[in-house]
Amino acid sequence: MKCAICQHGRTTDGSTTIVLERAQTTVVFKNVPAKICGNCGEEYVSAEVNEALLRQAQEEAERGVTLEMLDFAV
Repeated sequence: MKCAICQHGRTTDGSTTIVLERAQTTVVFKNVPAKICGNCGEEYVSAEVNEALLRQAQEEAERGVTLEMLDFAV
């Protein structure tokens, strides 16, 4: 797909690290599947991946975690 940010690059499959923070909880997800622009480096995750990230982060927050680093898994 064409990058929506720079309008010049094309995206390719890759992986990224995403940090989600809410109140006192920080969750770091490594190896998140993403489309990455070869020109500007902008990263795009699918709606399915986004929902899974938010769900897992919410579970960690409910457990009372303050800092957690996880390998992403759908």
